[in-house]
Amino acid sequence: MNGPVRRARRRLLRLGRLFLGRNKLRRPCDRIEGAIIAVLLAAFLTASVGAACIAGHLYRSERAAAARLRPATAVLSQPGPVAGGQATAAAATWRLPDGAERSGTLTTVTAPAIYDARAGTSVKVWLDRAGQPLAPPLSWPDMIVTALLESFVVIVAAAAVLLLCYVLCRVVLDRHRAAGWDSAWAAVGPRWTRRR
Repeated sequence: MNGPVRRARRRLLRLGRLFLGRNKLRRPCDRIEGAIIAVLLAAFLTASVGAACIAGHLYRSERAAAARLRPATAVLSQPGPVAGGQATAAAATWRLPDGAERSGTLTTVTAPAIYDARAGTSVKVWLDRAGQPLAPPLSWPDMIVTALLESFVVIVAAAAVLLLCYVLCRVVLDRHRAAGWDSAWAAVGPRWTRRR
């Protein structure tokens, strides 16, 4: 166990020397750049953890929303809309879990199976607690994929923003370094050119 701990400690010390070491050739702006990189990496790790938390919350909320819906069977009282047509709704009746019958309009969002369906066709619908049809819930693999995609978008957006911050800081630091080189060359250059 001491071996892996010792190796990890050596790596951390090397990393610390890389950013904060007392190298005489390292300029203050190089140390500032190292500190900026460390801060941006910490911000990226924080954003990644936040994205994972967001994905977990999104998945749990979708599961809870799906758990509140109850399946029912609706019978169309008129033909469903033709695929590609203007109409997107059809009248239907359905039974609530308590046995009461309700009638209303099903849309292609709440019951996608009504496309090209004849009158009297039974279609599956999902009802909320009030007995109103809602869009069908996502399957659990779709919930996972949706949560992962959301977290991926957050991570990519955070990486893009942090990369832009690094590029802007690098431009400023490079201008400062170039100004330092120009002033140093202005002081040393005339002495070197006289000796030639």
